[in-house]
Amino acid sequence: MDYEQVLPYIPNLRRYARALVGDRDAADDLVQDTLERAVRKFHLWRPGNLRAWLFSIMHNVFVNQLKSRRPSPTEELDENHAGLAGTGDAGAAAQVRDLERGLASLSPEHREVLLMVGLEDMSYEEVSRALGVPMGTVMSRLSRARERLRRHLDGEPVPAGLKVVK
Repeated sequence: MDYEQVLPYIPNLRRYARALVGDRDAADDLVQDTLERAVRKFHLWRPGNLRAWLFSIMHNVFVNQLKSRRPSPTEELDENHAGLAGTGDAGAAAQVRDLERGLASLSPEHREVLLMVGLEDMSYEEVSRALGVPMGTVMSRLSRARERLRRHLDGEPVPAGLKVVK
């Protein structure tokens, strides 16, 4: 494996993991687990979109972790937001906390899509490949996530989500 190929994506993986799980230590663990799996499975990668492949691995690791324990995002999205509370801008700090609560209220499936598109600026096609779902599913999850988050931020009641039947 040429590690130089992966290095540029580590900041993206860290940012996405922090926003996804909400806890710095858990995010670092998720990135480390992702990179370890990428190293072990690099022989399976087909030249193409390495970024989507790494995010796909992170998605799978995250889902596996969700199945084993139920974490809930409770810490700030990014260490840069920690400074907002100390700047005297209470309004900005409150907005960040409200956004964090709104993201935490989303299902993992909706939160993943919203963060990949909104935070990581991935295309619908990249998200579709990373999550292994059809592009239409990406679009509908994104629409629902945006609507739920908008309602949360506007203080409107958020309707209960549909339950997945297996």
